[in-house]
Amino acid sequence: MGEFDLIKEYFEQQQTCDDFVQLSIGDDCALVSVPENYQLAITTDTMVENTHFLPSITPEDLAYKAVATNLSDLAAIGAQPKWLSLALTLPNVDESWLERFSQSLLQTLKDYNVTLIGGDTTKGALSVTITAQGLVEKGKALCRHQAKVGDLIYVSGTLGDSTAGLQQILSGKSAVGFDEEFLQQRHFRPTPRITLGRALADIAHAAIDLSDGLNSDLRHILKRSQCAAEIDLSNLPLSSSLLNLYDRTQVEQFALSGGEDYELCFTIPPKNQPLLEFRLKNLDVPCTCIGRIVPEFETKKCGQFSIRFLRDGQPIDYSSKIGFDHFKE
Repeated sequence: MGEFDLIKEYFEQQQTCDDFVQLSIGDDCALVSVPENYQLAITTDTMVENTHFLPSITPEDLAYKAVATNLSDLAAIGAQPKWLSLALTLPNVDESWLERFSQSLLQTLKDYNVTLIGGDTTKGALSVTITAQGLVEKGKALCRHQAKVGDLIYVSGTLGDSTAGLQQILSGKSAVGFDEEFLQQRHFRPTPRITLGRALADIAHAAIDLSDGLNSDLRHILKRSQCAAEIDLSNLPLSSSLLNLYDRTQVEQFALSGGEDYELCFTIPPKNQPLLEFRLKNLDVPCTCIGRIVPEFETKKCGQFSIRFLRDGQPIDYSSKIGFDHFKE
């Protein structure tokens, strides 16, 4: 099976009807139009075997996670996902694997009302590169540089689950109970918080999705916004499954430095807090206030744009790994 046969067989299938797509799979480029008063949000991520996923991952989980992590980036900027391109590198043509991968990918796109509009296939070590595009109203994008001193810091969902799930997988633990199953599924099947991102677009200042860990990702907002943060560890949202299986010290390390939770961390002015709480009632997405944005301050360890940790409102000396870095791991 050649490259174009592969694309036609597994990926050139009927997609979600989209009036903005003029030209899709089968040409050198796709053509889409952007509605008036909207901006195009674009993100690209690559997942490489043994770096981002284990060889034992199922093709269904790989396809889902590759899509979900890109949609999470769009959610973080407040965009509505619309289109996706796929670049798939394969060591060989395994038709059974491709069937399972493609069906999972297409089903995930259908679930989120996203259209596959193009891509590429090539031979090499297994990797998946996705470019996702979405629409956001002009002037409402949730950029990292827009946090303000006095903002409240929120996170969605619970933190640390994915890393705990990965640790179990690496140790060879099977998902024998509810807690183990929950954590491992949180690793394989993160939920992109698209509806939350859309709901925040006109009331929050800045946002980021938590791919490398709260301790690392929040600092991106702080650096871009030229400020610092106070985080109360007592307020970290933690799942009952995580607390059932690990002690508090380990749980906090997972939550702060683990990564791959793909929850949203966002800052919001206190005056918009009532409106946030009102909107959350209709979203079924729990969000927790964990701290606030403060003026930048100097520390001996981390320099400016740092995080001061509290416990029950009292400052503590807390040391935590910053987070995942591809070129330092």
